[in-house]
Amino acid sequence: MQQYQFEKIYSQMQKEFGRIKPGQEDDHSFMLMPLETNALKINRKYPSSNSRRLKEATALVLFDIKERCTGEKYDLSSFRNEDNQRLEQALLMAFDPFTNEEVMASLKSTASIDLENTDDLHNFYQEPVICILRIKESIDTWEKNLGANGYFEFIEKFMGNKITDDKMNFSFAVPGENLS
Repeated sequence: MQQYQFEKIYSQMQKEFGRIKPGQEDDHSFMLMPLETNALKINRKYPSSNSRRLKEATALVLFDIKERCTGEKYDLSSFRNEDNQRLEQALLMAFDPFTNEEVMASLKSTASIDLENTDDLHNFYQEPVICILRIKESIDTWEKNLGANGYFEFIEKFMGNKITDDKMNFSFAVPGENLS
């Protein structure tokens, strides 16, 4: 896979899952917050897992989701490194039942989602995908304004003082249930 094909995942997933409209981020904070805090926790512990590595991690996570939904396999070994893998794992821990055992247990006890059904999986991943796409847009903005680690500099100023532990947080939406 070449860089162009790797980066095309953003437009493919946006076309398939949609996106968060500007100004509607608060409606998605229940998912954005664990994604952002988990990533910040990794950045604090491993500064080399910076904003640029987070942008790569967002693409890797989107490929992980696409693989789960379609069964297609992608050779992403040339794009993975220690720094972006840590962030990829942190993002997946925020919502993915195949990565986070707590999410799997919660889903099994509270939701009637068949994780082997591609439609159910697609619906389950809707919210995480649009939030990851929004984070990628934010990374682009803050890198332009503040440099290579601009996203984490912004997040640290915005909510850093509220993040006091190293535990990975998670959240998920049950498709079809009202979030309010």
